[in-house]
Amino acid sequence: MMEIKVALAELRNEKKRKFVQTVDLVMNLKNFDVRREALNTFVFVPHGSEKKLAAFFTKRSKIIDTITEEDFTKYKDLKDIKKLAKKYDAFIAVAPMMGKVATKFGRVFGPMGRMPSPQAGIVAQESDDMVKDMIKKMGKAIRVRNKEMAIKLPVGKESMSDDELEENIKAVIEGLKKVLPKGNDNVKEVLIKFTMTKPLKIVEVKK
Repeated sequence: MMEIKVALAELRNEKKRKFVQTVDLVMNLKNFDVRREALNTFVFVPHGSEKKLAAFFTKRSKIIDTITEEDFTKYKDLKDIKKLAKKYDAFIAVAPMMGKVATKFGRVFGPMGRMPSPQAGIVAQESDDMVKDMIKKMGKAIRVRNKEMAIKLPVGKESMSDDELEENIKAVIEGLKKVLPKGNDNVKEVLIKFTMTKPLKIVEVKK
């Protein structure tokens, strides 16, 4: 077990890759019933990253790729909807569209974690300012979904500074503790890794 910055320094000393690696946080759980308590929520970090977003709006936006109700006919089968889901990191929607979005795309978007959410993804109106604010918020939002006794989340990129990564890591740990049913008592250990490295333990909670 080591300090966050010491762990980051060790990870940076690993073999360099030809791409910018993602920094992942892994939280192993305890005293947790995966079947009944599985999470589907968001945590937020102070230093966001750019995401490829699209919006379900009633009219075209100059700010973001837009899917209107008229466009729904382009997505005739599940294969087309899956292709759309994989094209973007996340989706936002204007509130009145959500029922139609859920009906058309929910079967695919739901299990893939792509459905717009009131916590991060639904805007009250399609004004430019509101859309810009939501795009900024989505850059700092990390979706939390787990079906096993571990949560793995991308918390930044190796191109970010150690200070930024440390702040993001601390924010995610605290954010997860707030949404876990027993808080800190659900945390067994926390590790961080780069895409191609082994994980290093930064937090271990005693039994």
